[in-house]
Amino acid sequence: MARRRPAFLHLCASVALIVVAFSSLTPSSDAYDPLDPNGNITIKWDVMQWTPDGYVAVVSLYNYQQYRHIQAPGWKLGWVWAKKEVIWAMTGGQATEQGDCSKFKSNIPHCCKKDPEIVDLLPGTPYNMQIANCCKGGVLTAWEQDPDNAVASFQVSVGQAGTTNKTVKVPKNFTLKAPGPGYTCGPAKLVKPTKFISQDGRRSTQAHMTWNVTCTYSQFLAQRSPTCCVSLSSFYNDTIVNCPTCSCGCQNNSTAPGSCVEGNSPYLASVVNDPNKNSLAPLVQCTSHMCPIRVHWHVKVNYKEYWRVKITVANFNYRMNYSQWNLVVQHPNFDNLTTIFSFNYKSLNPYGLINDTAMLWGIKYYNDLLMTAGPDGNVQSELLFRKEPSTFTFQKGWAFPRRVYFNGDNCVMPPPDAYPWLPNASPRLPASLLLTFVAVWAALAVLLAHA
Repeated sequence: MARRRPAFLHLCASVALIVVAFSSLTPSSDAYDPLDPNGNITIKWDVMQWTPDGYVAVVSLYNYQQYRHIQAPGWKLGWVWAKKEVIWAMTGGQATEQGDCSKFKSNIPHCCKKDPEIVDLLPGTPYNMQIANCCKGGVLTAWEQDPDNAVASFQVSVGQAGTTNKTVKVPKNFTLKAPGPGYTCGPAKLVKPTKFISQDGRRSTQAHMTWNVTCTYSQFLAQRSPTCCVSLSSFYNDTIVNCPTCSCGCQNNSTAPGSCVEGNSPYLASVVNDPNKNSLAPLVQCTSHMCPIRVHWHVKVNYKEYWRVKITVANFNYRMNYSQWNLVVQHPNFDNLTTIFSFNYKSLNPYGLINDTAMLWGIKYYNDLLMTAGPDGNVQSELLFRKEPSTFTFQKGWAFPRRVYFNGDNCVMPPPDAYPWLPNASPRLPASLLLTFVAVWAALAVLLAHA
């Protein structure tokens, strides 16, 4: 029995190591993003003036995430009032539900819910219902991609709230949907009142009170399955490494009818435009990977001092155009990127001086819109790198990216042992010639033995 115990402990330790090894291969799903460690959406609530029973505030959302943006149908911001507050009126936004306002006889509030949920107004809203940075349909661009449109604001008139800094209570339990789950918001924190500078720069005013709320994103909370995958190819190997099978879920029409559709199906148009289906749920082309987005990295040409890569982003989702899409790619040779064709580029430098991470996105009015699945559902570009003699090699998959994100979501990479490898440098002898050499050496060995 004593001999079995060490063996049993050794087995348990081995199993634990295997579990840790496999878990390390799984993409990180917590709220911390190593490529954007300080990325968040900050909600700023500025109390601008007092009213007979409350205050008027301007609420702003700042998307400080470098490459993750909020697409249509846009953000939804919610909270729980600390007391019995109501919303008398709003500008630049609206509550999705009015709630029970039956106790108000004449002046009916805009919203009486204890837990209101606010959405942005749509473009084209009348000017008397707008404020600055409103009315974009809830779309927030990434900070690095378009900082001017990474801010949203609305004005809210709050009643039954108190009329001094001591009687106003901060709302609780903030939630942010974009448009679904994924963001976790911390508690509201009172900060120094925001200061506002006049247009001529000669006078500043400040809010009566200001509190901030910080919301961070987690891909795990947003969805359990990935949304993109990566395939690889090269000029020096005929093998095309496809996305791993079932990268985004093994959906099958035999077990889950309508989960995907064949690209040549005669019923494609009727399925895509079915009014009974949720327009936000992706309807993907039937593939082995079942991902809405595939990113293909092709090592195209090898020059004396340079090498060239072609990147193609293909949309397999029949229900969604991806406006203002972006890619984040990690590769050690981005510190020697010479030219990029038909994409915008910005270095992210998440590790300080190490320049190995690039953000790529489309050129406005040219290819910043990735169309739905079909002949036009792709965008592509080429990158020209200068070789660094001390590090450059085509061996062991060095020429392929370490990590790829699409619209902020980590894409599934093929396993490293499946990457296209360089052909064997040593020539292979034909079998007949090999047998001849063996026979000659055998004969020589016999002669020497009997000499």
